[in-house]
Amino acid sequence: MTDTTPGPGADRRRVLAEAAIGTLARAGMRGLTHRAVDETAGLPPGSCSYHFRTRQALLQAAVERLAETDLAEMAERPPLDRPATLDDVADQAAALVAHWAGAGRDRVLARYELVLESTRRPELRTVLEAAANRHRALMADILTAAGAPVPAGRVPALIACLDGLLHGQVAGPDPLPAPELREALRTLLTSFTAPR
Repeated sequence: MTDTTPGPGADRRRVLAEAAIGTLARAGMRGLTHRAVDETAGLPPGSCSYHFRTRQALLQAAVERLAETDLAEMAERPPLDRPATLDDVADQAAALVAHWAGAGRDRVLARYELVLESTRRPELRTVLEAAANRHRALMADILTAAGAPVPAGRVPALIACLDGLLHGQVAGPDPLPAPELREALRTLLTSFTAPR
């Protein structure tokens, strides 16, 4: 039987950063302690505080791990076809939102916690802003593929709309079923592709 316990150094720091993300998603900012992260990671007590001496260091590691994961995930996504039909783009956008609300749910919840915390800790905002830039680029690609005129000028509004939709899917009492989610996104994209 192979030992799958993470080794010292970078691997252990990565595991702890991912455990911090899971802890944030499950217990919120108040529940994020070194001890809770050790428990989430299944590591001996003191492991987290050994690698991340302060709460600030742990928060920074969680933010950086979110950014790394986002970057890797975006690199794996197939490029959007251009030009694409509005239905194709709505399907791709719906798949993206469904992924963030499903497999990526912990990351979304942790990001909500960290974004709020960054209003009190500006040093977190720098890394969060870098991730936001990648999301803006993805939204510009979606608008361009959908045929939106001047897509960059419409990106902030699309992000605001998608953030609201994603919040409803992740934290709302009544998430939309897949067909309704796709139709909501198609309606949204239609409004963004209409000439001004």
